[in-house]
Amino acid sequence: LKVHHQGRLDADVTEGSGGIWERLHYDWSDPSRVVMTTIDSNTWGGASGHTYTFTRHSNGTTDIDAYVIREGKNFKGRVLGLVLRTIGRGVLEKAFKNSVKAIEARNGAASERTTAAKV
Repeated sequence: LKVHHQGRLDADVTEGSGGIWERLHYDWSDPSRVVMTTIDSNTWGGASGHTYTFTRHSNGTTDIDAYVIREGKNFKGRVLGLVLRTIGRGVLEKAFKNSVKAIEARNGAASERTTAAKV
């Protein structure tokens, strides 16, 4: 993880592991949404990125809709994209839900729910 810029409403970060990296522009100017746009990557190109939309409810819960676009920019990216859309989807959904649970536990708010994770 390398933070190139962190502002009040955005950030520019390079992150990755296992030989796969991407530079992302984070935009959290809308409190109900975080958009992460891929600026550069050794694997992903095109319209790749992530969008997290938060729907807050009067009972204190929040639905989180995670939408991820992965366009491979080379052979490695295209194969990895296929794997993520098929057999890797369940692994990613489980990891996302575990992340939400960890955040809830840290904040003492075990009432958050996830509704969708699209890869």
